[in-house]
Formats: sequence, C-alpha cells, structure tokens
Amino acid sequence: MRVVVIAPHNDDEILGVGGTMAKLVKLGHEVISCEVTAGDLQNEMVQRQKREATASHELMGVQTYFMDLPVVGLREMPTRDLNRAFQEAMNELQPDVVFLPHKGDMHIDHRMTIEAAMVALRPVAFPNLRGLYAYETLSETDWNTPSVDNAFIPTFFVDITEEMETKLEAMRCHASQLLDYPHPRSLEALKALAMHRGSTLCRPYAEAFMTLRQLL
Repeated sequence: MRVVVIAPHNDDEILGVGGTMAKLVKLGHEVISCEVTAGDLQNEMVQRQKREATASHELMGVQTYFMDLPVVGLREMPTRDLNRAFQEAMNELQPDVVFLPHKGDMHIDHRMTIEAAMVALRPVAFPNLRGLYAYETLSETDWNTPSVDNAFIPTFFVDITEEMETKLEAMRCHASQLLDYPHPRSLEALKALAMHRGSTLCRPYAEAFMTLRQLL
C-alpha cells in the first residue's frame, strides 16, 4: 500500500502523523511525505529546513517529495495553477491512502493545501482511494477561532506507543523549528498530545485523525 502524507510545511507531517508513518513503514507499506511549500531555494534557512525534513524521513524509512510551492504564498497563486500542481503531484504519486492537514487550521497554507488536495483527490480521479484522513498540527489546529467549522473531531486513532520515540527523534531532526516548552512546537507538547490521545483508548500514546473518506 502506498501512503502519502501531505505537509504544507516541513515538519507538519512529523507533528501530526510521525508515529503513524513510522508504524506503516514497519508494517511494510510505502510511505511518502509530500512537502508542499518552500521559500527561496537559494536561501540557506530554506535549504536547512529541507535537509532537516529529508533527515527526519530517512530516519523513519519514508520517501520525500518536494512540490516547492511558495511558502505563505498559496493564496496568491491562481486557483487553477494551485489545483493543477496538486493534481500533477497526486497523479505522479498515485496514493492508496492520504493524510491531509485539517481544514480548520490557523495557517492559510494549511487551508489552501487541503482545498487543492481535495480537488485533486476527487472520487472521479481516484475512485479506488482507500482512505482519506485529516491530522492535527500543534500550534495550527488548536489556535484558530473556535467554531463548529474549525473543530477537530477525532474519529480514527492509531496506537503509536512503540513508535513514540521514533516520532520524537524525527522531530529532533527539525532543530530549526523546535522551541522550548510551553510552546506547542516542543518535544514536551508533542509527547503530551500523544499521551492525551492515547488516554482516550487506554493506550500510552496515540495519534488522532478525522476520517474524510474511507473505502472498504
């Protein structure tokens, strides 16, 4: 099975799906992280962030696919160009299962990503897609204006107890993005969220998702 995790920015996939990605790799599935945005490719910080992303993926046995669309610039792209970029990426990757950011996330890149991805992944184009799930991202999913439309309501959980340390190690690769607790993008907050989601199932650690589409 080919699983594609679509990340608006380098590190979103680790925050939301890191443990599940590691588990799927251990189970023998092919996992690809589709990194949507990047800044000026000549900028050293951008190059560093891409190196960090690649290192975190290599640690987990995950492949990396860079779209290199403009960071904090998806909203300025013509809709047809943005949709075409996602359609081309999905046509190339041919996923069986896809993980997306949550539509209620604070960052505009997250919201533009899920809208374009949902267009690309319409059933008419991918009628055999087995699963489509939204993940939560610390400092994005929990910071937007509270409303029914923005609420992240978990419907699907993955026990990542055996993969928790791998998730933390993968996040450590993103040294430029890590901050000290109590900032949500800290290792302590990442672990606390996994503990909270795990306690829902009486498991030590878990990741939570919203089911958008599932085919049995």
